[in-house]
Formats: sequence, C-alpha cells, structure tokens
Amino acid sequence: MLDINRLENILEDDGIVFLSYGGFLSQALISGMTEALEKESKINDINMTTSSNILTIFIELSQNMMNYSKVKTSSDDSFDSKGLIVVGYCKDDDSYYVLSRNIISHDDKRTIEPKIEQVIPLNKAELKILYRDLRKSGKGMHDKGAGIGFVEVARRCDSIEYNFSPIDDEKYYYAFKAIIKNKQKD
Repeated sequence: MLDINRLENILEDDGIVFLSYGGFLSQALISGMTEALEKESKINDINMTTSSNILTIFIELSQNMMNYSKVKTSSDDSFDSKGLIVVGYCKDDDSYYVLSRNIISHDDKRTIEPKIEQVIPLNKAELKILYRDLRKSGKGMHDKGAGIGFVEVARRCDSIEYNFSPIDDEKYYYAFKAIIKNKQKD
C-alpha cells in the first residue's frame, strides 16, 4: 500500500505545495485547478502580481502538457495528454514555482528547445519587444496556439530551468520549472 505520509514529505521537502496533479489533463480540469490556485492565493495572502504570474504560468504549462504529451494509450495508437504539475512555495528564497513534466516526441523536443533557449537570456524589456513582435507578425503560430507561450512564461517568472531526459530514440521526459520571486504587497 502507498505510504501517503512519504509522498507528502517528498512534496513538502521543497516548501509548501499548493497543488500537485499527475494524470490526464483536460481544459475543464485545468480550469478547476486554476480556481483552486486562485483560492489558495487568497488564503495565503499572495499579492495580486505574484498570484497572476503563478496562474498564467500554470495555465501555459498545463496547456503545453495537454497539447504535446506523447503517452500512448493501451487501447489504440492515440495519445493521452498525461503529465505531472506541481505549484509550490520555497521558504528558503521566498519564491514560488510551477513545475511540469510530461513525455514528448523527439520532433517536439526539436521545436521546444530553441524556443526556451531564445527566451532564457532575454531581460524583461527584450521579452516585451519579442512578445509584441510575435503577436503582430503571427510568426510561430500553430494549430495549438499562438506560439508565444514560452515568451509569456519568461515575462512572468524570474528564472527558468528545464531538461530533456531520453526514454528511447523517439521520446523524452520533458521537465520545466518556472521560478517566481515573491513580490512585495500590491
């Protein structure tokens, strides 16, 4: 039997966990979890700017997982939109984090990695310009969105960490962590 106390200890090692979910993702589920995060933000007196940043990043990463997960269903050759997402608070540096992990294809890795690498070195002013340029030009648009998700995440967080761990020749575990420093009260 699963030792739930052990799982809770693992989740709290990094600080306070506001939300953790692993499994199938849908738009309705993302919406429900967003409402739960909004309530947690109020209960924990998180200022409006920080709360807005956490929620936006959570939605972007959840939708990415929903759209790009490559977990085959056992019944046919279709894919489930499965992933793991955690939103928490790290007491050590007074920051919040949104951590996601899912399985992606080799082709998606080749698409995603340059987009992340493009935004990491940019400062907030440069990100704002890139965001505007992409919105105006429509460059990067695809059937699953406007292609500006990583720019939006980078604009709203203080740092990004990510990695790809190979599963086989075609798939990777893709982990992404956005760190949001706690802002002063609005």
